[in-house]
Amino acid sequence: MKAWLLDDFRGLDQLHLADVPDPTPADDEVVIDLEYAALNPADRHLAQGEYPAHPKLPHILGRDGIGIISAVGKNVEQYHLGQRVLIIRGDTGVNRWGTLAQRVSVSAQSLALPPAGWSVQESAGAALVYLTAHQALTQWGDLPPSVVLITGASGGVGVATLQLAKAFEHTVVALSRDETKRGKLIELGADHVVDPADSSWPVKLKQTLSPRRVDLAIDNIGGPMFSQVIETLGLFAKMSLVGRLAGPVPNFNTATLFFRRIRIGGVAISTFTPADARSAWESSLNLLTRTGAKPIVDRVFSFDQLRPAFDRLTAGPMGKVLIEIRTPIQ
Repeated sequence: MKAWLLDDFRGLDQLHLADVPDPTPADDEVVIDLEYAALNPADRHLAQGEYPAHPKLPHILGRDGIGIISAVGKNVEQYHLGQRVLIIRGDTGVNRWGTLAQRVSVSAQSLALPPAGWSVQESAGAALVYLTAHQALTQWGDLPPSVVLITGASGGVGVATLQLAKAFEHTVVALSRDETKRGKLIELGADHVVDPADSSWPVKLKQTLSPRRVDLAIDNIGGPMFSQVIETLGLFAKMSLVGRLAGPVPNFNTATLFFRRIRIGGVAISTFTPADARSAWESSLNLLTRTGAKPIVDRVFSFDQLRPAFDRLTAGPMGKVLIEIRTPIQ
């Protein structure tokens, strides 16, 4: 089969298309002939050696994907040949070869059927972002209808968080630097949209929300904006850290946490057991059913256009960036 191989951890420029042996399933696995895979910022971090996992090289990136089962291990009873399945979560693309290939072998406990009413493309890149968003919103326990702020709201996790937050009946503040994307975020249900390029946005937001403040912030960005987000939080507020696309937080003053009793916690769905992941996935689907929301696909690239696809991810998509695997490969 054809696959995009990573030969070292010096970045995505090291990826190259190559022929590798077809996978064979272990007793509790299936082989999937992939139709679509999805890109995630974590793929870039792993390729750059900035991720806790350092898999054996060469490695194949890609954590999300959907396709048709072409081989079944002898202990697998719940899935069959010819069935379309998607990958929920597991070691795929992390410690074992991933979905940026024509085929992948996956543990049956990490699979699910595509949700009813969703297209193949909508299903392809949904699992990782909805699981991440669900953990970010629920890791502090039950939260009554509250004010939830989302940085990087137009990205894959950002859109998923907005959709789940609205299903939880939260008031959503969505941050995006792009005017067109801010308009789309309002269409998706955001109650307030903010341009973080305006240095006075924390003050303006507090005036808009008054007398309320932000109860929970979901931060996908990090960097200098982190301290601005802290400024908008209220008493006993929480902050779930998902990503650090803007890099380290400079000159962070921990005293800003003291008098409002603010709590900060990292999000890592790698801590989920397979049962946890399935529970969060099913909960997310039930929430989305309440509002009729579906995944947003930004763009679909052909398999040989992986580098432009990652460029699109870096530039900032509106939703998910997909790779179509099933297109003929020359």
